[in-house]
Amino acid sequence: MRILFAGGGTGGHLYPGLAIARAIVRADPGMQPFFVGAQRGVERSVLPTTEFPHVLLDLHPLYRPQLWKNWRTVRGMFSAWRELSRVVRQERPALIVGTGGYAAGLAMAYGVVHGIPIVQAAGDSIPGLTARLFSRWSREMYLAFPEAAARLTARAPGSLVDTGAPIEPPPTPLPDRAAARRAWGFPEGGGAVLLVYGGSQGSRAMNLVVQEWVRRGLPDGLHLIWMTGRASHAEFAGDASDRVVVREYLSPISQAYAAADLALARAGAMTTAELFAWGIPGILVPLPTAAADHQSMNARALEKAGAALCLPQSTLSAATLDAAVRSLLEDPARMQALSAAAAARARPQAAEVIAQRVLAVARR
Repeated sequence: MRILFAGGGTGGHLYPGLAIARAIVRADPGMQPFFVGAQRGVERSVLPTTEFPHVLLDLHPLYRPQLWKNWRTVRGMFSAWRELSRVVRQERPALIVGTGGYAAGLAMAYGVVHGIPIVQAAGDSIPGLTARLFSRWSREMYLAFPEAAARLTARAPGSLVDTGAPIEPPPTPLPDRAAARRAWGFPEGGGAVLLVYGGSQGSRAMNLVVQEWVRRGLPDGLHLIWMTGRASHAEFAGDASDRVVVREYLSPISQAYAAADLALARAGAMTTAELFAWGIPGILVPLPTAAADHQSMNARALEKAGAALCLPQSTLSAATLDAAVRSLLEDPARMQALSAAAAARARPQAAEVIAQRVLAVARR
């Protein structure tokens, strides 16, 4: 039985689909996930490295500031619709799983028109346009943030399901913290380890602030695992020391999670879900250019839940970062409360939970 996954453009739209698909195959090896993405998105480089068959469509976003370019969007939709029809004729899927982005929008529209059931994984506290538009037709919607339910139209009672974001779960039990620290060259006990992670490509704005902070002098006992992103690594590699490990990329990132006590990170749904699954509280710096400012909404929701601190990029500086970190390091009770609230928000088995629900819908 084929289940069609559609979504991409960013890792936050693609990786949830991959986590769900792998959980489905673990639960029922007879299922056949098939991915639909866009030629312009991150899926172009990621999907060919996976075990799943896929097709990449000539899809374009809506060019809101440059309306005259939208002829590309219209042309791409027609050609993509024909290609999707070819895929469905080869084997009609039992279900379409939308994970966000314009590839998901086209595939779910195809499902609505041709009577193929659809479900969605909604990744942010402020659901995107695609999620909102197709919520009324979705048999079920799997919410990374329960706050998203207020902005969606439920198809039926119980169709909006608070599952958390689907991630690859951490191992059980978690790796030994002392051994993880030793692997990074840090003392096994005492002090704290801060993970700096500005997304898979890094954040230059965050990197510049961290660089100034490191040069001014870190709090006593603090060690850094700093992921700069490949494009910026050469610029910041010289700031490495016995207390600061600078990496262009973290793969597998689980090695950093295992050693970290605290994180300075963006506020994407997948990033926060992974941090909380490992019990790591965050100082969250929302990406100011995120669609509909959804990362700010994510960060504020998590701050309200007591699981993180929100530090807007507009106020981020070496001084404000230093003050935020010191306030936590000097208040162990507050750190413990943040860690407990982060763990309470965690849904490490979300992919498995969603997989079982997807299988139930597909079999019906």
